[in-house]
Amino acid sequence: MKVLYFAWLRSRIGVGEEDLCLPAGIATVGELINWLKTRSPGHAAAFSDAGLVRAAVNQDYAGLDHPLRPGDEVAFFPPVTGG
Repeated sequence: MKVLYFAWLRSRIGVGEEDLCLPAGIATVGELINWLKTRSPGHAAAFSDAGLVRAAVNQDYAGLDHPLRPGDEVAFFPPVTGG
């Protein structure tokens, strides 16, 4: 699975993307976030307040309960505001 990080998430984690093999039992975006928090101190810092992070699965906005499938692309980014 390809995981992309944007803006301050990329800065905290230290990379813009990762190709990951998820362990068994990771079936939703929320479960992915919880697992990512365990990968490094940077991941833990980036996802310390999951309410500040938005996700997209295959370029469509997705909630924490959105199911994941092999080969999905998941992107994480801060809320977008306009003006």
